[in-house]
Amino acid sequence: MTDPYPPSRWERRFDRLVEVVPFICLGTAAVISLSAPDQPWEKRLVTLGLAAVALAWILCAHVLLPARWRQRTGVTVVHFVGVLVTAAILTLHDPIFAIHTISGFFLAAQFAPSRWTFAAVAATSIVLYGTVLDWSEANVQLVLFHAAIVAVQTLSIGGGVIMSIKIEERQLKYRKALADLEAMMEENAGLQVQLMTQAREAGVLDERQRMAREIHDTLAQGLTGIITQLRAAKRVEDMRPHVDLALTLAQENLAEARRSVQALSPLELEEAHLPEALSAMARNWASGSGVDLHVEVTGESRPLSPAIEVTLFRVAQEALTNVAKHAGASRVGLTLSYAGDVVLLDIRDDGAGIGAGSGRGFGLSSMRQRVRGVGGTLEIESTPGEGTAVSVGVPALQVVTA
Repeated sequence: MTDPYPPSRWERRFDRLVEVVPFICLGTAAVISLSAPDQPWEKRLVTLGLAAVALAWILCAHVLLPARWRQRTGVTVVHFVGVLVTAAILTLHDPIFAIHTISGFFLAAQFAPSRWTFAAVAATSIVLYGTVLDWSEANVQLVLFHAAIVAVQTLSIGGGVIMSIKIEERQLKYRKALADLEAMMEENAGLQVQLMTQAREAGVLDERQRMAREIHDTLAQGLTGIITQLRAAKRVEDMRPHVDLALTLAQENLAEARRSVQALSPLELEEAHLPEALSAMARNWASGSGVDLHVEVTGESRPLSPAIEVTLFRVAQEALTNVAKHAGASRVGLTLSYAGDVVLLDIRDDGAGIGAGSGRGFGLSSMRQRVRGVGGTLEIESTPGEGTAVSVGVPALQVVTA
């Protein structure tokens, strides 16, 4: 599996350097030592033997081990200590092998970032200066001087290693954050396409529901009124008034059907504000149904958003249609109340009420959808034989004028 956050170029180069530095330092020191003139063969053989032991330790304690073992802290400590021990023995044999001891500074980076980094650097410094110092001629001042060098090296090299590791960790976090941001942007792009598709589908569904509501609130109700008048005409000798009213209803509903298709407001709201439109609609309904209807407006009326006025008008229209078709009521009260931030509409009748299993027809569903669409609430209270009350509350959003 590909690493989503691979090491940087600096990290890869430094890791390779740490791997090869012990070989370079050991090889360089061995070449210089063996090429020194006037060196006895016995000493050269000892140098070769000790260098071979140091090389074998590097290979066996680190290079030839499985990768999963090399990452363990215990294995790293043993490898580091072995390098320092062999370097100290070689340096005591020939001071030129202090070059090999320097590789301990690079190996100390394997402990970073932790306090063991400083311990590894300090141990390397102590071995480096402790093996090259001529202790037979050493004095307190010289020892203190070397101790100060060890302290400065420990702080500077150890601190530098830890700082470089911390900087690299911060860069890794930045790379991760950038990769996460790119992934989030790709995901958001996909979500945006999905949301646009859903919005189009929702728009189509909303338009279908709007057309269904408009057809129900105009054509269906108008045809119901026409049928009622024609049935009444059949039962009386003088049918002309009923026929004339049926013709008027047919003409009005034809106009309403055209306006619904064009998503325009009801004709009553085109010519007046909501209180007057409701009163006119109520008078027409009362004359056609023969039910005593009382209309009341409370509060200070004011022009509202067209969507709010159309919703209240259609809900009142649907509620009265339901009264005429199902309630068998003799009296109906319609109250429009302007109450600060809300507008309330109440339609109450003394009819038969809504029986069990009722209240789920398209008319009531249409009312709920309309009211919910403008952020309002609708409640229906009904007891069989005691009438029905429809209560609507919508926000009093006013017309915005430039």
